[in-house]
Amino acid sequence: MKVIFMGTPDFSVQTLEMLIQAGHEVVLVVTQPDKPKNRGKMMQHSPVKEAALAHGIEVYQPKRVREPECVEYLRKQEADIIVVVAFGQILSKEILEMPAFGCINVHASLLPKYRGAAPIQWAVIHGEKVTGVTTMRMDEGIDTGDMILRKEVVLREDETGGSLFERLAKEGADLCVKTLEMIEQGTAVYTPQNHEEATYTTMMKKKLGEIVWTKSAQELERLIRGLDPWPSAYTYLDGKTLKIWRAAVKEHIAVTEHCDARERQPGTIVGVTKSAIEVQTGQGILSLEELQLEGKRRMTADAFLRGFSLEIGKKLG
Repeated sequence: MKVIFMGTPDFSVQTLEMLIQAGHEVVLVVTQPDKPKNRGKMMQHSPVKEAALAHGIEVYQPKRVREPECVEYLRKQEADIIVVVAFGQILSKEILEMPAFGCINVHASLLPKYRGAAPIQWAVIHGEKVTGVTTMRMDEGIDTGDMILRKEVVLREDETGGSLFERLAKEGADLCVKTLEMIEQGTAVYTPQNHEEATYTTMMKKKLGEIVWTKSAQELERLIRGLDPWPSAYTYLDGKTLKIWRAAVKEHIAVTEHCDARERQPGTIVGVTKSAIEVQTGQGILSLEELQLEGKRRMTADAFLRGFSLEIGKKLG
């Protein structure tokens, strides 16, 4: 089929690559405009743009794809279908109804659960045992269209936002190719979502990563994994940002021999071993195993402790 592909981040790239490998003619790639990067303000291409250019595919980067001139440019491509994967802009009804086979979206959750932004990270943060990917025919709502295919993925105990991102990107690419094959053959089945079961997620913001030590150790351990690699979970140590990259729950650790009850307020260091820093939370102990102090590299707790002395009773946050 003649495909217009819309996507922006790394998550979208595998689907674009798989569509090309499957023999579809990607006539245009639409992605977000280039953005300045870091302090140098050098303009940075999106990962999807880089992939498209490597394949010699035309790239289109409108600020607002809903503008009339943009709609007309898309119409001139005479595409059979539009595939959307984490594009970052809302499509107008005119665009949704433009191709003969409509607009198909690959969404990184088992719809109708986790509609909206950042479904991958929230699945880890909320402690889901199973998540997955869904392909759907887009309508004017936010992730409300009829479902076509779904694929479940079981989360691992040490799953991070980054590792789940990679797994779902691959599964989503495979599912998209199968979906287009079924649509082309006329065998696709469109199943309406149960809107009463829908849940919505919010976008990731850096402030979300600030650790609130009154929460339980279990909640914080999931937060740390879910926000790895971005925006990352963090606390403060002597006024400096301390990122926490890996931790473990130690609910039944005996800390009475280390410090008395008055010193066991949430955020207090209650134990220091060769390989971990044990911190009191609102419920249970969180053992910090991999950290990164502001201005320093990411390192294991034992390496951190070789260069930085921490006393029991010191408070983080």
